[in-house]
Amino acid sequence: MDILPILIDGVDSATRRQAASDLAAALGRTVLLGASGYPGTDNRWVAALDDAPSSRAPRQTVLAAPMDEMLAAVHRTELVEVGDVRSYPVIVGPGSRRRLAEVLPTKTQRVAVVTQAGVGIDVSDVLTGFDVRVFTIEDGERAKRFEVAADLASQFAQWGMTRNDVVVAIGGGVVTDLGGFVASVYHRGIPVVHVATTLLGQIDAAIGGKCGVNLPEGKNLMGSFWQPSAVLCDTDALQTLPEREYRSGLGELAKYHFLGGGELDAMPLVDRVAACVRIKADVVAADEREGGRRAILNYGHTLAHALESAGTYEIRHGEAVATGLVYAAEVAHRLGRIDSTEVAEHRRVVEHYGQSTTLPAGIDNDQILELFSRDKKALDGITFVLDGPRGVETVRIDDRKLLTDALKAMRT
Repeated sequence: MDILPILIDGVDSATRRQAASDLAAALGRTVLLGASGYPGTDNRWVAALDDAPSSRAPRQTVLAAPMDEMLAAVHRTELVEVGDVRSYPVIVGPGSRRRLAEVLPTKTQRVAVVTQAGVGIDVSDVLTGFDVRVFTIEDGERAKRFEVAADLASQFAQWGMTRNDVVVAIGGGVVTDLGGFVASVYHRGIPVVHVATTLLGQIDAAIGGKCGVNLPEGKNLMGSFWQPSAVLCDTDALQTLPEREYRSGLGELAKYHFLGGGELDAMPLVDRVAACVRIKADVVAADEREGGRRAILNYGHTLAHALESAGTYEIRHGEAVATGLVYAAEVAHRLGRIDSTEVAEHRRVVEHYGQSTTLPAGIDNDQILELFSRDKKALDGITFVLDGPRGVETVRIDDRKLLTDALKAMRT
């Protein structure tokens, strides 16, 4: 078992022992009481999944206290503020899905759990007292179709869901996008809570209220802005992700290096996820509906969406974003916005996360340029998010030769 040592502090050994047992039970973990080879023998260590199993030093000290206080000490909570009066918590940490009941709206009666078969997250044990139904959609990006959204809404209506009920979307970006979209249009909007189970979902897709479905003509062309009531980023779920799915999340995480994230790769997993959430929360607070600054969160996404559409979504989103970051750097360099050293830094970060810096084979340059013009950011000409002397910002580009030259640089 990977371990996350948590030091339980209290007035006496019996109090510490009980607090450790209660906290471990709430996290779905086992208490290590006086485990051989670990510091201390006075029952102060709690086991939990983490990405640093070799560390035996306590990651944090938790004071023996009521359960809500102990959980708050273990988890990182970031607040997404939207406008002057709306805000919602994003709770990051091991076992955070077990706090689902406490973040549901107070009038909730029915809970519609939208998920996919491969997610494998069961929350029935934490939703006692609610009328719960699970709606399982097909796996993969193909689930993000309007027909699927309409079918879900029809099933909600047949069940009798009202505005006092809530959608709980459990899964990655496909599930939170679709679940959020259905919640936004059913009864002209009902509450939604996201339980993000992929790295990409936790650091990006589930945060900020953007949701939608794909059309045959392009990705995310039908959607809405619908802020969740809360987001739970359970880092335990990341331990069981397929390797490629986890690496896809790392591709999305790479963009935060250029949005003020600093040395993200030096942080423990929980802190790394929380840092990305904090960056996105700050951007969303300043620009909820992508009228200006929020567009920087699409860094690397113009090429990414084209690659996804051209490849019928066989390439993972995070993989495409990582390649898109390098392409955006090549374009910015040709416009004189950044120098070759900064291009090399983009390539270094992308390669550090195990991502490709070259275009996939079999996708024609002309096809990519055509897909650029269909991108949802293409309000007047082809629009990119590019790095530069003022940082990352949106730039309109009409020079197709320049864009083609940058694509050629991605094939060597």
